[in-house]
Amino acid sequence: MSAASAPRTIIARRPPPEAYAKKGDADQSLGRSRGGFSTKIHLRSNALGLPVAVTLSGGQVSDVKGYVPIMDQPGPRLRVLLADKGYDADFILADLEARGVAAVIPAKRNRKVQPVIDGHIYALRNLVERCFSKLKHSRRLATRYDKTADSFLGFVLVASIRLWVRHFVHTT
Repeated sequence: MSAASAPRTIIARRPPPEAYAKKGDADQSLGRSRGGFSTKIHLRSNALGLPVAVTLSGGQVSDVKGYVPIMDQPGPRLRVLLADKGYDADFILADLEARGVAAVIPAKRNRKVQPVIDGHIYALRNLVERCFSKLKHSRRLATRYDKTADSFLGFVLVASIRLWVRHFVHTT
């Protein structure tokens, strides 16, 4: 057989299917929600309203999915968890009970049995909201300029450190 008449097979090489997958946004804590393209900051604070643990997720991610990462971070032992209706889920309530933490979470409207919560204790959740407000005084957090989640999380942590330093400066 001559080289000209040898049978040839042409195999078109393609990249694997995962090469066509959309990259970037999912692992950078960015996502579309009703307000637009955003990042959600999940925060655990202490009784003084100072941040203890922080994690990020995309704006469209529910609060329930941010519970496990924020609770797995080290920090002081919780006695009471004050949270909004977004954290009303059976597995969260069961986890808090297993940890020995009192849950003060108002029930969603679709719950058949509406638990009674102490309104005076729930009013202390205002400390968490004020903590978010103080963090957002940093313009870099109020409007996310960072492309990567690590960079944005770093600036969230810097703003958190500023809150802690201010607290210690004003109390000494």
